[in-house]
Amino acid sequence: MKISYQPVASFELEARVLAKRLYRYDAAAAISPVDLALGWGRMSDTDVLRKLKIWQADRFYFYAWFREPPIPLGEIVASSTNMHLIPGNPNIELRLKRLKPGHLVWIKGYLVHVTGPRGFSWRTSTVRTDTGNGACEIVWVADLRVR
Repeated sequence: MKISYQPVASFELEARVLAKRLYRYDAAAAISPVDLALGWGRMSDTDVLRKLKIWQADRFYFYAWFREPPIPLGEIVASSTNMHLIPGNPNIELRLKRLKPGHLVWIKGYLVHVTGPRGFSWRTSTVRTDTGNGACEIVWVADLRVR
């Protein structure tokens, strides 16, 4: 399968894994087998996270709370995301698959747009305040460390 990656920007992030989802059967699973919901700033604070329910489904990341959000909604949006991760090599793929919620990770690579056969096209987000369809970052992972 001929896949093309167009680098959009260099990427580096240190964050807490909020949730992890493995994919095997959707159109992008062959190139991006792992999605991570990640949080930084107060979205990596365990007191804040205890007051949120966090889950992933269908390449999206969701959160909910009881009564009132533990921090302002705009801060939740700007300090967390769901990332579609493209491992740069088999070792990085294995390490991505072994991650667990709560791990602190450092990820370095590139935001990329992806194109493939039969009109497959996936565009990365490049802003941190977007939500919904198209708001996820697509990251080609060159290096990964668990802190």
